[in-house]
Amino acid sequence: MLQQTLLEGVDIGPLVRASCTILEKVGVLCQNQELLRALASFGARVDPVQERVRFPAALTAEFVDAVRARQAAAPAPVHRFAPPAPPVLGTQVAQVYYDYAAGVRRGGNRQDLVTALKLGEALHGSQGVGHCLCLTEVPSRLESLESALLMAEYAERPHPPFAWYVDQVDYLLEMGEIMGWANWFTYGATCFAHPLRFDRDVADKFVRRVREGGAAGITAMPVAGMTTPVTVEGFAAVAAAEIVATWMAGRALNPGCPLGGSMWSATLDMRSGETSYSSPDALYYGFVCCEFVRRWSGISLPVGGGDYCAAKEPGQYAAMEKAWKAMTIAAFQGRHPSVGEGMLECGRTLCPVQLLIERDMALGHHHLAGMPIPTLDRLGLAGTLETDLGFVQNHLASAHTLEHFRDLWTPALLDRRGWRGAASDREMLDKAQGQINELLAAYRKPPGREDQLARMRAVVERARRAFLR
Repeated sequence: MLQQTLLEGVDIGPLVRASCTILEKVGVLCQNQELLRALASFGARVDPVQERVRFPAALTAEFVDAVRARQAAAPAPVHRFAPPAPPVLGTQVAQVYYDYAAGVRRGGNRQDLVTALKLGEALHGSQGVGHCLCLTEVPSRLESLESALLMAEYAERPHPPFAWYVDQVDYLLEMGEIMGWANWFTYGATCFAHPLRFDRDVADKFVRRVREGGAAGITAMPVAGMTTPVTVEGFAAVAAAEIVATWMAGRALNPGCPLGGSMWSATLDMRSGETSYSSPDALYYGFVCCEFVRRWSGISLPVGGGDYCAAKEPGQYAAMEKAWKAMTIAAFQGRHPSVGEGMLECGRTLCPVQLLIERDMALGHHHLAGMPIPTLDRLGLAGTLETDLGFVQNHLASAHTLEHFRDLWTPALLDRRGWRGAASDREMLDKAQGQINELLAAYRKPPGREDQLARMRAVVERARRAFLR
């Protein structure tokens, strides 16, 4: 694995001083009183009225030095290529559903979530199915609970639903207990409202998560030129300040909590104003920031996976854009992330036909993790000697090829001959839609849950009265 270094020979001292200055002079907005009190005890300067926390430079430096010293004692990770798993319908929580058969996009809704759950169950039910689409037609406070109901009804092994708000958690736990599923919820990503804002909903979830032993870290999604300075140096300083502030907040609440996070860096197209998480400059900014954080603190953060790409239409181009992003991340960070989860428009839209195309591509990438086994049978030496220089016969017609040709990648949807224009894309997408139709026709609903679902609906109604009164 290529481990590319972008800061070799660069003095990171100015970046460190810039991040410390940002935390000391600007600080962070923090809309949670418990966290404000904890940070005050930690040594930060807290203004409870303005909900502003500023970190003295000496406090930040002492904290990061201690983290780095602890990390230095940890064994170095061993990198070996691990092929990306085939994409599944997991916790995408996309807001838009792309219905290829109808040729329309629409806001996530009950019927489309049911369709996605049926598809996931038929496609990879043994791996479970997740909260892949948001219900945009229900009040936000009830979205997780209404989606959880549908997941319990239509999926045999539903993944934990995504809790948007901390006060949804206890209701989701109760619903899971009815079904016999422990801890049936996920906090998912913890995201700042960039720049430097721990808003109330995120801060409330963060406090409970860390108090209960979860990791302190953010799924950072800064945008160069919008939430950070447009230069890579300014981007790294602001983004690193946000990451370190989150770590200090976590340790203020729970001194033993793990530290982590991830970087989903983005840049602007200055012509259109659109944001991209898959452009070369966006990846470069992310790699620089993560290397800076690693050199400063000793903690390695991953740059986010292949699925957040700018492609707006399904097809081979979108799959290749994601694969390029994933393999670029592998080249610079020594790990291979997923090549997709069926999403378009930087994660906003879920497209089932795209998911099937990306599963096809991911299976092809498994060849890169193969381990040759040079047995006599696999070497095919007798056939090679018989073929000689190939003037009379070749290996295509050999019995050895007939026995082993399935060693080669034989995609179900992608065309090994390469992209042949819009018509070939249309043919592939139509074929994917045909597979979806067959999978949906084969779906069977989990039986015997009527009583449990009725009890879960009662929980949702109780939450409805509490949230919407």
